[in-house]
Amino acid sequence: MKKIFIIGAGLSATVLIDYLLKHSQKYDWQVTVGDISLPSAQAKTAGYPAARAIEFNINDPELRAAEILQADIVVSMLPGSMHSLVATECLELGKHMLSPSYVTPELKAMDSAVRQKGLAFLNELGVDPGIDHMSAMRVIDHIKACGGELLSFKSFCGGLVAPDCDDNPWNYKFSWNPRNVVVAGQGVARFKDHGQCRYVPYQQLFSTLSQVEMPGYGQFEVYPNRDSIHYCELYGLEDVPSILRGTMRRPGFSAAWNIFVQLGCTDDSYVMEDSHRLSYRQYLQSFLPRLNNKLAEENLADFFALPRDSEIIKKIAWLGLFSDEIVGLEHASPAMIMQKILKQKWSMAEQDRDLLIMQHQFIFDQDGQKKKIISSMSREGTDRANTAMAYTVGLPLAIATKLLATAAINPTGVQIPTSAEIYNPVLRELEELGVKFSEQKSHLTEDILLE
Repeated sequence: MKKIFIIGAGLSATVLIDYLLKHSQKYDWQVTVGDISLPSAQAKTAGYPAARAIEFNINDPELRAAEILQADIVVSMLPGSMHSLVATECLELGKHMLSPSYVTPELKAMDSAVRQKGLAFLNELGVDPGIDHMSAMRVIDHIKACGGELLSFKSFCGGLVAPDCDDNPWNYKFSWNPRNVVVAGQGVARFKDHGQCRYVPYQQLFSTLSQVEMPGYGQFEVYPNRDSIHYCELYGLEDVPSILRGTMRRPGFSAAWNIFVQLGCTDDSYVMEDSHRLSYRQYLQSFLPRLNNKLAEENLADFFALPRDSEIIKKIAWLGLFSDEIVGLEHASPAMIMQKILKQKWSMAEQDRDLLIMQHQFIFDQDGQKKKIISSMSREGTDRANTAMAYTVGLPLAIATKLLATAAINPTGVQIPTSAEIYNPVLRELEELGVKFSEQKSHLTEDILLE
């Protein structure tokens, strides 16, 4: 009997736990789910005889060692900063480990020791990172196998709201961590454009946009992610002239969000004085010059040289930022206040459904002919609890866990799913379960290539 230990029973773990429990009888698995909240673990395992639910605190060293010692495979659904605790214990006790999170420097440093013990530490097995790696590498490897030379690789992803649930002027609702949305993009984005490295500081990020057409969903705008050049090494594309990864939003979102960036509303580095006593109007006005005692909305429009009836002003008004509602948060940073405001307006209603979209664009030279492949995937959730985001985070991780537990794959070391051994079987099963990429292929003229 194989024993699988899942740490964390949050929303993103639901599909993972359900998948492994449904396969537990067939493969003779015992699945233990540990969470800081025992009721949460029990709710996820109810009705399965092969399931075991426990209260689990990762910071309890004796409990951590005892539970990991009993397992053959450990799946960590904890926040990324906690994976090193799990990984250290798994290495010490000789256990395989999987997670949907990015490889940290601490994990990367364990690679040699993990390989020496013949263990697999498989990471970045969610959607982004995860499905993005696998779907991109499948096409990249195919292009190379056919003698093609990749000239440009662009990859875009977005978590939004399904069209029939899109009922606000921002065309956006939270389908993942609200804080991550508020502080997204801070730092410097960098990418390659026709052989030249380009750098986009945070204050320019939301005005550095490209346009994308998604089959069945229309137009989107894309702003660059933080470090696209990092993926040259991950994907074996060190010589590619152009590479760009970005985040997708509906047209008009970025221009309005850029107002908050320019004002400093997304800054999380300091606490605002008497933040709990501020009204939303005072919060906004505190970032603006005092112009002849005008109203905050007039000040904002004049400061950014916008018509007072512009779509941007309407979006900000819809959020309630010109109201006298009290913030009510003590010792709050500008970003914390912004997050509170947005959670009130951008949260999904009970029957709302999210939309996950992803697209890769490849331009390559094959036998002297320039060609283009556009590979697109979309997935809509069922309701607020059963989101496309949670489905696409948990499902590839679950499939990879099954493959490892059944010895269908036998990788070693600290890895991400960029090898055919991993991505081929995972993508095949994802397609069977409704997560499928469609491809559009075309030949290019020189004029199009230079755009």
